[in-house]
Amino acid sequence: METSTNLPLINLLKTKSKQALVLYLEGLREACCLHRVVILCRRSTKLLIRTGQCFLLNGFIFLGSMFVLKSAVIPFLLWILPDQCSQIRSQELCLDSGILKFYSFLRLALIQLLYIFWFYPLYVFSIVLSTLWYNDIAKYGFAAMGRSGQSSKELSRQDETLQNTEQKGRLPGLGGVMIVIGEQVYSMLLLSFFFVEVNAIGFLPYIGKGFNFLLLSWMYAYYCFEYKWNFSEVGLDKRLDFFESNWAFFAGFGSPCVLAYFFFSPLVAYGVMAILYPLGRKKLFLQKEDHGKVLDLGDFRYFM
Repeated sequence: METSTNLPLINLLKTKSKQALVLYLEGLREACCLHRVVILCRRSTKLLIRTGQCFLLNGFIFLGSMFVLKSAVIPFLLWILPDQCSQIRSQELCLDSGILKFYSFLRLALIQLLYIFWFYPLYVFSIVLSTLWYNDIAKYGFAAMGRSGQSSKELSRQDETLQNTEQKGRLPGLGGVMIVIGEQVYSMLLLSFFFVEVNAIGFLPYIGKGFNFLLLSWMYAYYCFEYKWNFSEVGLDKRLDFFESNWAFFAGFGSPCVLAYFFFSPLVAYGVMAILYPLGRKKLFLQKEDHGKVLDLGDFRYFM
């Protein structure tokens, strides 16, 4: 009796799981369509320049510095400050075990000085400058969409309904400005809390890494789409509703970039994400969002 009662529920879960998997794979496929980046860069010279600057700073300078450190600087320090007695010419010095400890301390101190006076300042400088460039990349990418008649029509159809709804519900004058400011503040607080939650959940045993990967994928995907929604003047409630209704797609869309955090050190992972981030923003301008609620699991609402 219980088996027959639970059968419809099991079938429903199978159907929803299949739909979620299909949407996850669709988001993953969309994130890997790099040819769209080439299309938009061909339409806009400014977009191409900003993208090149982003690659130059984060790829060539930042990641290049990390590569030089690992492949040249550290081996050179091990050569002049060896960590084994067999590498020291004077065996008399090697008889004193304190010399190896001193060499080890000196190597560590020199590497830390490189981090303090080069990598960490470069890291902060990259974050600040990349944030400004990301906004320009989103702006130029949005403008490049209008250079193709067909794409412009598709974009208009996609955003017309949301824009009309927002304009009707938005108050004019000072009231409307205050609503926009309030939405931005609430969005910042929401994402800040979510970021803390992402880092905290990673310490859970066994399941922490899996949930950390999922939440980071969502956060990356949301940041990418947020720029398009800003230019389309989509309100925060509409953004969250759309995101919650298509959570499986966004999990797949953010997955490729987040993988860097699980295979590289934090600084290298940042450099990889800083390169891939603007690519994700440009690809989404050529995606279709007119499918509406492609998946709705009813009670599932993560962002409240």
